[in-house]
Amino acid sequence: MSSFGFIGLGNMGAPMAANLVKSGERDALHTVLGFDVVPASRQASAQDGVRIVANARASVSDADIVITMLPGGEHVMSVWQDVLPVAKQGALFIDCSTIDVASARAAHALAAEHGIAALDAPVSGGVGGAKAATLTFMVGGSTAAFARGKPVLERMGKRIVHCGAAGNGQVAKICNNMILGAAMIAVSEAFVLGEKLGLSHQALFDVASASSGQCWSLTSYCPVPGPVPTSPANHGYKPGFSAALMLKDLKLAREAAASVGANTALGAHAAEIYEHFAQDGHSAADFSAIINLVRGPSESG
Repeated sequence: MSSFGFIGLGNMGAPMAANLVKSGERDALHTVLGFDVVPASRQASAQDGVRIVANARASVSDADIVITMLPGGEHVMSVWQDVLPVAKQGALFIDCSTIDVASARAAHALAAEHGIAALDAPVSGGVGGAKAATLTFMVGGSTAAFARGKPVLERMGKRIVHCGAAGNGQVAKICNNMILGAAMIAVSEAFVLGEKLGLSHQALFDVASASSGQCWSLTSYCPVPGPVPTSPANHGYKPGFSAALMLKDLKLAREAAASVGANTALGAHAAEIYEHFAQDGHSAADFSAIINLVRGPSESG
């Protein structure tokens, strides 16, 4: 029987770990040892069948696969520095956090110093995808490490894409979300312009969704109520992916662009717009609620 260590049992990590438990129940091949610094998170995951241990090191020492899902690069580096010295030789470390590219590559190097294989594997799909095991994983690391990690990631997701060498999973994630953030603002601006000129939401949707304006921000996550019943706009902008998380990813993209001298003017401006939205107190809203900022300050609540 193999063993998984899972560190970081928050909104995303908890359902991912739960899906690992479920897959183990089906094939009786593994156990999942978990740890989080938040007691409530530990208790919730224990109810999902994760075997809670006393600390991060205890989740790693006998684990064949170690998965981390943490808030930022500094957290990943701190945890990996703590646990790698006690990791089982031959183990594979998979970081599913969304962090800066430099930290991701530093984590790979740190693992290599301890003779441990590693992958960076940030996700797309939000909490809903984590619960349904339909996440997309963007994976950076060696071909050999990816071959080992893919069957594990398939227990938690639907699409697993090898993006290349160490850190490239993070590169793919921030590039994708830079597109997403800018596209949502553009879609929102189009709907607001249509409103002011007397065009109905449904008419614009019917045209753009079947024309050259078609994009995921429109057809799957429409920022106005009505055209896409499952979009957060129909549920008070309750977040599937919060504005705070979008801002985090746009800032990571902006920092990465600055580090290599890439011109990403639209991405940088999108970060400024979401930063303004967050400063107005709307970090917890879904990122598609940015349309309320586009309409004007009086409607951003």
